[in-house]
Amino acid sequence: MSDDQQGPLKERRRLGSWMPAQEERMAAFRCEIAARSRARAERAGQAWSPASVVRDLSNLVHGDPVLRMNLTRAIDDARDAGYELGYGSIDELIRIVDYLMTFAPPFDASAPVATPLNAVLDWPMCMPSGYAAFRDPAFNAQMRRVLDYWCGFLSGPHSRTHLNADSPDGWFCEEARRKIDMDAFLCDPAKPYWGFASWNAFFTRELRPGARPVAHPDDHRIIVSACEASPYNVREDAQLYDHFWLKAQPYSLREMLVCTPDERVQRFVGGSVYQGYLSAFNYHRWHAPVAGRICEAYNVDGTYYSNTEAQGADPGGLNHSQGYTTAVAARAVIVIDCDDPAIGEVACVFVGMAEVSSCRIVALPGQHVDKGDELGYFQYGGSTWCAVFRPGVIDTFVPQPPYRDDGPPIRVNAHLATAKGSKR
Repeated sequence: MSDDQQGPLKERRRLGSWMPAQEERMAAFRCEIAARSRARAERAGQAWSPASVVRDLSNLVHGDPVLRMNLTRAIDDARDAGYELGYGSIDELIRIVDYLMTFAPPFDASAPVATPLNAVLDWPMCMPSGYAAFRDPAFNAQMRRVLDYWCGFLSGPHSRTHLNADSPDGWFCEEARRKIDMDAFLCDPAKPYWGFASWNAFFTRELRPGARPVAHPDDHRIIVSACEASPYNVREDAQLYDHFWLKAQPYSLREMLVCTPDERVQRFVGGSVYQGYLSAFNYHRWHAPVAGRICEAYNVDGTYYSNTEAQGADPGGLNHSQGYTTAVAARAVIVIDCDDPAIGEVACVFVGMAEVSSCRIVALPGQHVDKGDELGYFQYGGSTWCAVFRPGVIDTFVPQPPYRDDGPPIRVNAHLATAKGSKR
């Protein structure tokens, strides 16, 4: 917490509408989930046993004295700072995590909590001891198993609790349909759950043909947006290694493209990086920003709830971790060798933060894609993405600073940037 901050924050900017800005509403959600988890455990009595992956997480934390110390101190520090967590110990937190393994987020237009585990961990993970705990490799490996388990639930039929037209929390109520532009997607209101087999099937819903036309499909120099996302940042002169953990948001290419051969990464040094962030209500599939051949497509394991110290307990905190996550978080990297040799390779980095860490690639190396073809998707939601260009390629980006939190997203396949020499 900064020296000049008096008491806990009452409001915090949380990009993308994944969680409400008002701390009072966040605290109410945490307390409600804690009460539900406690009541379920009490009903079960001696028969209560957490899911195996949650039990393994508990065993890991309790079996590692340094990890247990850091997580305990992070919880205590957050409570001492005045934040209502809904829990006061690791065991109470474990019980909440177990409850969330069968939780499907409801629709809420005014105070959404689309990432419930992130809401539960929101303050401990940005306390001094929390930075260490949430960067621990063993902890992150186990968190991956926990999130994969929850993703499995969200991919099954029992996750469809809120896939209905009931107001106010059904995802097909009138307000929700307007919010997510449901008419643009393939669905059938006459079928149960509108034809979706699971929560994840709904969240990775497909567009109707023609709903997002490709801008200038025959002009290679018109580069389109790979995601439906709001502009966050543009950086020029990207470096091979940079201080990615700083508030200034530099991009460190070697860390971002960790499995890409050195000779290819070197070709991006001095180039441009565009970053956009997804909303909980956006379309969550990725499309090719240029036409060309896929020369790389791979997943990177990483952290799931790690933030940079530059974030701190700060009203604009999540802004300061957006760039940081491109170097440390779980992500998918796809490199396309553009059909236009003047553009060359374009690297796309699709970052899954927190619960939205399941990045699924469908375009494979050696495959040719046209501009606008599908590359993959975020299973359960989305987070942030980057396009990396070689130096001297980009003439102008369509989005220009200052970038507004409340501005509309750039639609997928819409004009994002113009390469030099483009015919228009």
